[in-house]
Amino acid sequence: MKRRSREHSFVKNLDWWSIAIYIVLVLIGWLSVFSAVYDPEHSSVFDTTQRYGMQMIWIIGAWLLAFAIILIPARTYLLYSNLIYFLGILLLISVLFIGVERNGSRSWIMLGPVHFQPAEMAKVFVSIGLAGIMSRPHFHIKSARGLLQASLLILLPAVLILLEKEAGLAVVLSAFIFVLYREGLSGWVPFMGIVAVVLFLLSILWEPIYVLWLCFLICFFVGFLESPQKRPVLIVLASFTGTYFLIPLLLNMFSVDLFSLIARYQWFLALTALLSVTLLVIAFRKKRTFLKILVPVFVGCVLLVFSVDYLFNNMLKPHQQARIETLLGIDKDIYGSGYNVYQSKVAIGSGGFSGKGFLQGTQTKYNFVPEQSTDFIFCSIGEEWGFLGALFVISLYAILLFRILQIAERQRHPFGRIYGYGVAACMFFHIFINIGMTIGLTPVIGITLPFISYGGSSLWTFTLLLFILLKLDTDND
Repeated sequence: MKRRSREHSFVKNLDWWSIAIYIVLVLIGWLSVFSAVYDPEHSSVFDTTQRYGMQMIWIIGAWLLAFAIILIPARTYLLYSNLIYFLGILLLISVLFIGVERNGSRSWIMLGPVHFQPAEMAKVFVSIGLAGIMSRPHFHIKSARGLLQASLLILLPAVLILLEKEAGLAVVLSAFIFVLYREGLSGWVPFMGIVAVVLFLLSILWEPIYVLWLCFLICFFVGFLESPQKRPVLIVLASFTGTYFLIPLLLNMFSVDLFSLIARYQWFLALTALLSVTLLVIAFRKKRTFLKILVPVFVGCVLLVFSVDYLFNNMLKPHQQARIETLLGIDKDIYGSGYNVYQSKVAIGSGGFSGKGFLQGTQTKYNFVPEQSTDFIFCSIGEEWGFLGALFVISLYAILLFRILQIAERQRHPFGRIYGYGVAACMFFHIFINIGMTIGLTPVIGITLPFISYGGSSLWTFTLLLFILLKLDTDND
């Protein structure tokens, strides 16, 4: 009798709305993959020589995986969170040695005829590991130790994924900043993350010296507003500006070409180092807390600007560089680096209000859009189902994200809440970037649309993320 009561309670506690939305999204994904690669000569949905046949296998596997997760006791994830994270890191390290190269990245493990991408799974074990460490009784995100622990837990897999030349999936892990913010991290941290992205983009668009001066003037303006004494701040501005412009001018008057000996930006860097040391000494001697924060922020901005060239040319693959340049308007070659986005926008635009109908998309049928069953699957939905179809899919995602946040907030144990926000952050990042890629609003960094894009690694990863949360919710006592 008690067993029956527990089973009834378990079934009742499952969030069936989330499960229903998950099933609908997965089926929409299969139909979109079927349409994107449809071949009349291979009409069987289980034809594994075709992508829609393989996707059906992945879907069945994902549903079996979801059922297995529901059977595992919820406390398992908390008790073994450290072990799960450790095994995930070992898996990423193993890829560096036994991984095979595919599409320019060495991030795949071959298991017979199947290719598996452990970098996708990083979202799962980072979510569990982060929830495990942050739910400890003595953990405080506002302490230096707590922030360092959480940051290293996120950065370690991100670095390993970058070494596999899979920059897109590494960037996804930055979404966990919002989890830290929900748990009490100062709003300045995500704000500085946004500033870093802006500086990165400006450093590509402008000469570094202009970006450096912009950083200096912004920091000066903030310091001027916060300082009780305005005169010393103006003296600092005059000294820095005068040294930068007047000394080279005077030297040139005496036929000494300073900039043949030292580049303009190196001169700026030398002055920055001198100014920073001087201001930090003053800050500590006169106990100016705001100055202690402002100076390191300025130095960090300067170092970021100088490192952009290395990051852009060495960490990003050539096609990723070209796509960022296309997005920023540096390269407008619609027959080269901008081809994918251009054809994707044509496909979505041609769908109109209600679309062309299932299997009727011309851009889809004639393979105008590369990677249409994976990264650009949303343009197939836009072309065949139009604005209404695209709006329906986006609405499903919005409702699912809302349900996930609701589930996270009602958890009695911090582990469930933190994990839930990790799921929401990763899913939102994927949805926003992927749909943004197809309409030219975000760089093409090669990340999938959850539950819809072709591929077992992505589908199984998001199935794991969602159903672990649903299991935690059923045992929320």
